[in-house]
Amino acid sequence: MNGYFRRKRVIGTAVVVLAFVGYIVAKYAKLAWTPVEQIVPRIQMTERGSIVDRLGKPLAVQTNFYHIGVTPRLITDKAAFAKDIAPALDMSEENILSILENAKNSSFVYLKKKINQASYDQLKQITDVKKYSFVRYDRIPGRVYPENALASQLIGYMGDDGNGLSGVEYSMQSMLSPAAPADSAKIEQGRNVYLTIDANLQYKLEQISNKAMQDTQAECMMLIAAEAKTGEILSYISLPAANLNEYSFASIDETIDRPAMTAYEPGSVFKIFTVAMLYDAGLIKASDSFYCDGEYSYRTPGGETIRIKDLGNYGWLTPRDALRLSSNDALGQMSERIDEDDFIAGIRRLGFGSRTGIELPGETPGSVKDPNSRLWSARSKPTIAIGQEIGVSALQMVQAATAIADNGVPVQLTVIKRITNKDGSVYYEHQVQRKDRLFKESTAQYLLSCMETTATTGTGSRANLGDISIGVKTGTAQMADKKLGGYSTTDFLSDCIAVFPVEDPQIILYIVIEKAKGETYAGRIVAPVIAEAADAIIDHLGMSRGGAASVSHSGRILIPAGRQLKIGNQIPDFIGMSKRDLLPLLERSDLQVKMNGNGWVTSQNPPPGTPVTENMVIELNLE
Repeated sequence: MNGYFRRKRVIGTAVVVLAFVGYIVAKYAKLAWTPVEQIVPRIQMTERGSIVDRLGKPLAVQTNFYHIGVTPRLITDKAAFAKDIAPALDMSEENILSILENAKNSSFVYLKKKINQASYDQLKQITDVKKYSFVRYDRIPGRVYPENALASQLIGYMGDDGNGLSGVEYSMQSMLSPAAPADSAKIEQGRNVYLTIDANLQYKLEQISNKAMQDTQAECMMLIAAEAKTGEILSYISLPAANLNEYSFASIDETIDRPAMTAYEPGSVFKIFTVAMLYDAGLIKASDSFYCDGEYSYRTPGGETIRIKDLGNYGWLTPRDALRLSSNDALGQMSERIDEDDFIAGIRRLGFGSRTGIELPGETPGSVKDPNSRLWSARSKPTIAIGQEIGVSALQMVQAATAIADNGVPVQLTVIKRITNKDGSVYYEHQVQRKDRLFKESTAQYLLSCMETTATTGTGSRANLGDISIGVKTGTAQMADKKLGGYSTTDFLSDCIAVFPVEDPQIILYIVIEKAKGETYAGRIVAPVIAEAADAIIDHLGMSRGGAASVSHSGRILIPAGRQLKIGNQIPDFIGMSKRDLLPLLERSDLQVKMNGNGWVTSQNPPPGTPVTENMVIELNLE
């Protein structure tokens, strides 16, 4: 033993051990005297631009939110810490202690995410005074939406990472938040996006739409109001809608941008496009007549018989009357005059089957059948002619309507008015984009005239304004039964399109109500909403009402003397009859008669020629 522990070996070993211990002590001493380094989040290199309405009213503005986190093992008195910060975080002390206890073995844990600037300022003051160096704040880009749910699907939403997730926040990401070069320390300034919508008008129309939803107990609703000659959308509504400041709590239905993303069968509104194509091609004339006996029937060369029911037995109808009364029979007969390939080609030229190209994400192209596909049948052409067996979006309907409202030349729709730099200089200004002519000017004028007739004496009479000319077309379509297949017997889509004033179209207004409870006939539930919304638009824009020619006569009303009311198996024509003449109707116990207004009958529902049934409801509008 004494021979092994020689003096040199002991000294050498001691030197090595002391050197090692000295190194460890020095490292620990350095760590002990070095302050805890705050973990600084990545500096945001881009200040996101704002989204405003056409007049500059803020709809989405930049702000900051903060995530607050701590290193649990560095907290010596957790109870005192929890007591100090609980009020600022709007959390209970027990909740904070529970988080800390569950994360006691973790190097880092978040106590709360997305606290606002006011809470951050209060909390930062507390932690600075108390010298809580173990607290970390991660600043993240955020958005405040001053108008909450107003035009929410159009505006869209921005995620925690600073990227837009939907709407204009998504589609205009590169404008709102341009990417800075990797080697640049300069903070890039995002551009401001001016939408085409008028926030004040949007608010008024959303009030009208919400009331319509309540009155009809519908599941959802769409409204688009656009300038006919520029394609700029003044109001864009999709209900139900999400509060953008509470987006994480929104239901899926509230986040869907229906005008852009939803494809549906439009029903009889589509008839204006069918008539426009046939009239423009010279396949039908204004003087043509089609005999309508209550059902469209066609026998194919293969022996198959196609039948489509009509709303009534109308007798001989011109194209104008066919639109006024929305006759399926007449439209079916008209469709026989056009080749199926030419018919579908014309539909595609109108923009159906392809995206409109508006500045919104997720737009549906809809669906248009190919005559050569296995989905095409002998009944496809007449059925598409009346607005079934085709999938369209609300944006496509408005886009196609610009061809009628703008003298046969369609106009590109847009929701972007301008884009400006942070210094206010204009980066982009919307210019009207007219497409290739689709119809002759005479065709557009004829269709507008037919739509005005529909508003004055047809199925759209409840949309008539009286003091300013308006052209409309209503539609009611059975919706597809996604569970059982085929068409639902309870779910309907009711829509109406309007153009006004007819003599110089300024506005296209389109409204869709889905799955209303009770009454579903568009002429009764959508047409009145069209009238109310059109009135709001006219008043808001200051459009002149004095030049309307919707009522023009000599001032003398000639009433045939001794006109006797007789009702047989069919509803007679009540137009022009006085309230006195209608008194015998009130004595009938087998009919329910509703009279609106005073004077003489200007419109009626059901139309003349409709078979009389027990307890039938007859509605008469008098002026």
